Amino acid sequence: MQKIIAFCLFYGIILNSLAQSIPTTVIINTTQLTQIEEKIISVHLGREVSMTLIYPKNISKKIPILIFNDGQDFDALEMKSSISTLLAENKVAPFFCVGIHANEHRLQEYGTASQADYKQRGSKAKLHRDFIVYELLPFLSKTYHVESNGNTIAGLSLGGLSAMDIGWNNPEIFAKIGVFSGSFWWRQKSEEEGYTDENDRIMHNIIRAGTYKKGMKFWFEAGTNDEKSDRNNNGIIDAIEDTSDLISELEKKGYKNNEDLIYEEVENGEHNANTWKKVLPKFLVWAFGK
Repeated sequence: MQKIIAFCLFYGIILNSLAQSIPTTVIINTTQLTQIEEKIISVHLGREVSMTLIYPKNISKKIPILIFNDGQDFDALEMKSSISTLLAENKVAPFFCVGIHANEHRLQEYGTASQADYKQRGSKAKLHRDFIVYELLPFLSKTYHVESNGNTIAGLSLGGLSAMDIGWNNPEIFAKIGVFSGSFWWRQKSEEEGYTDENDRIMHNIIRAGTYKKGMKFWFEAGTNDEKSDRNNNGIIDAIEDTSDLISELEKKGYKNNEDLIYEEVENGEHNANTWKKVLPKFLVWAFGK
């Protein structure tokens, strides 16, 4: 027993010491915002994780966090510009934005933590979840003046699926979830193996098996030109149908459309940053609006 306790204490020390900041490489200051390019070492992911942090200056109280997958796309999304404009126009309350950069392991680190897809993609999604919950958030709480609950998580495409999964399964941390062109096609069977919409979309199954989580709110976006695929030939592209079907599952749990659930369908919207940056301000106002 003493050996076990000693090992746990030793491992805890290692975990605490490794999930630490590497000296920042870039700091960008504006009249309103500070942007930092930060790196921390993750024990769970077994690698160095790069992040972009954007936060207001001169904040005297704790502010909520926005965790955003695919933070490497912040420049293309014009994230800093959007936040700066909304703060200047007094449309949002101050918040702390954290963009987690994906790397060459994105297809394995993003997904659903409980289950990889039929091609075994997303095999490290649980590790990405653990990094956020057990390493990143404690690091932020220790280092910055941020809230520990009632936060927001969001992402693009596969990063949006990841955000949905992590947020849904951690309601004590996240109150709001934002998904841009979410990869809700994520499935446990291929069409050759007998795939059906009713049984094999993994995120839909996770919601179906879950329970109503009081206070949670959801924001979804899809573009009419997100893709061309239409599995069931009903004239609705899969990106829109998969999203609307997920919303229906949430409605069955008790969430109310246009109150707990917001859906933005972008006419001629595509699966790229050019479309997402146009609706980003709407999402930020929804998440942090005054």
